[in-house]
Amino acid sequence: MDMARIDYSQKISGDNIAKAKANELNMSPKHSIEIAGFIRHKQINEAIAYLNEVIALKKAIPFRRFNRNVAHKRGLPGTWDAGRYPVKASKAYIRLLESVKKNAEYLGLDAEKLEIVHVTANRGRAQKAFFPRAMGRATPKVHESVNIEIIAREVA
Repeated sequence: MDMARIDYSQKISGDNIAKAKANELNMSPKHSIEIAGFIRHKQINEAIAYLNEVIALKKAIPFRRFNRNVAHKRGLPGTWDAGRYPVKASKAYIRLLESVKKNAEYLGLDAEKLEIVHVTANRGRAQKAFFPRAMGRATPKVHESVNIEIIAREVA
C-alpha cells in the first residue's frame, strides 16, 4: 500500500519546522490570498487572535491586491485602509493554524513560540454548474476552491 506524499511549494526543512496543508477548500481565492499575505511572518497565536477578531467583525484584513471598489475600514494596521472581513476564509485559516500547532506539539516543539515563515494560497479546481433562470434558461456559475499551505518555525 502506497502512502500519499504531500508536496509543499517551499522546500523548508529542519528540526524546528511544523507544517500543515489543506486542498480544495470551498472559499474565495482572493480572500485567501489576502489573508495569506497578512499573516505571513507573524507569531501563530497572534495570527489566530487577529483572525478571531475578523470573525467577530471587530478588525478587518487589509486588501492590498484585490482592492478595487473595496471600502476603507477604520483601525487597520499600518497606513493601509482598504479592507474587508472574510469570515469564511478566516475560519479555515484558524483551523489550519491550529493544525500547525498540533503538529508542532507532536514533533516536540513549543507551540507558543511558532512564527509563520511561509504561507501560500493558490486557486484550486473550479467546478462548473448552472443557475436555473426564468423561461427555461440557465446561467453558468463556477464554484472556486483554494489550496493553502502553512509552514511555521520555532523561534527562541
